[in-house]
Amino acid sequence: MKTAKSIRNLLILMAVALFAFYIAGCGESVSTGEQTDDEYLMEVVKKGVNAQDEDDLLAADTSALNDGGAIDNGPGGGDTPIDSLLKWGRKILNVNVNLNITTEGDTTKTVIVTKTITGNFIILGIVGGVQDTIIKPYTEVITRNVEFKRIGHGPRPRSNWKLYKVSMADGKTTAPQVGTDYVEMNKVEVYVDNVLKYTFEGPDFTENVFTTRRFGGEIPNVNANDQVKLIVYTYSTQPEPDIVTWHWAKNAFGFHRVPFEMTSNTPSGSGWVRTYEKTFTVYGAHLPGRKFNGFISASTHKSLYDDSPTEFASDLVGIPYRVEH
Repeated sequence: MKTAKSIRNLLILMAVALFAFYIAGCGESVSTGEQTDDEYLMEVVKKGVNAQDEDDLLAADTSALNDGGAIDNGPGGGDTPIDSLLKWGRKILNVNVNLNITTEGDTTKTVIVTKTITGNFIILGIVGGVQDTIIKPYTEVITRNVEFKRIGHGPRPRSNWKLYKVSMADGKTTAPQVGTDYVEMNKVEVYVDNVLKYTFEGPDFTENVFTTRRFGGEIPNVNANDQVKLIVYTYSTQPEPDIVTWHWAKNAFGFHRVPFEMTSNTPSGSGWVRTYEKTFTVYGAHLPGRKFNGFISASTHKSLYDDSPTEFASDLVGIPYRVEH
């Protein structure tokens, strides 16, 4: 009897120990005993860790630029009335993430996030009267500045550091051509229901910085059914109008890019100052509270209409935003 009782007590103790171990591990996908603060920051930038907070804001920002290949622009066919261009798009093959981390005292970590994208710019068109596919290997480098603030001193980095500030993203092709040598965006204006709500100054758009909601700030936000107008100001060395496009993560209909229309074209020095506009309505059934990263690309005319793989130059601006209600 004593032996049976001892065995029963031992089994109870083992069950309690296993339950405590399970509870301690819940919600902790990484062995925090082996994870450093900087490794946690890398996890936030690459994967995100909290869908209810802005800690997941950076995880999939470049996905908005991945068309997966040459695609249409939605109902009605291509992006342009020129028949020789049928479809086009980026296919991202690899994204390398590098963090340059500076620690300020014991309270703040400032991080320069550099994402190097390699992929193929793919064009389906009519070349010499024959349908052809042109592939242009490219490299794009995108930079964004973020800050993390310490909120605790416990053993788990994820409990100690939270995303404090995030900048807009600034990028360009570096191969086959340096994008900003040909076309550069200098300002973006955002009108909501015909009222100017945001002005983002460039050409270095990382200077536009937003404090996260946790710390009393707000990233740019809109509501479902808002009418939004974007105006992009560029300087181009190219005589042909450039191709300016808004990119976002694919929605339920599979659409995730739309072209702008050029609204002004003024000679200036050895180039042209131009403006491009696009007005759209935020999807009425949008899930509230969702956070996104949209990109604006400005690419040379030859990027799409020249079949040489050495002709691809693009400037990029990334905007974090929230659909509030």
